[in-house]
Amino acid sequence: MVSYTKQFLAKLENLFEQGGFLLRYEKGNFKSGYCILEQSKVIVVNKFASLDNKINILVEIIQNIEFNEQMLDPKLTTFLKELQQKEIKF
Repeated sequence: MVSYTKQFLAKLENLFEQGGFLLRYEKGNFKSGYCILEQSKVIVVNKFASLDNKINILVEIIQNIEFNEQMLDPKLTTFLKELQQKEIKF
């Protein structure tokens, strides 16, 4: 279940950090609201996006990239699997 709170956003950010990704919020003209530099594991999200949009963007990214689950805390592994489901309840 996705909740649109700062705590949920922080949990998503922690997931990316533990997964070895550098998540940055930058000014940019991204048509999708984000840019992924896969080789360097950098994800850039439009810093002007609303909290709801940032969360939706990060959940969309999670569904489309591979995480090394061995790097994650067991609780975050469960959280990741929930987010990677095809049907997300917003």
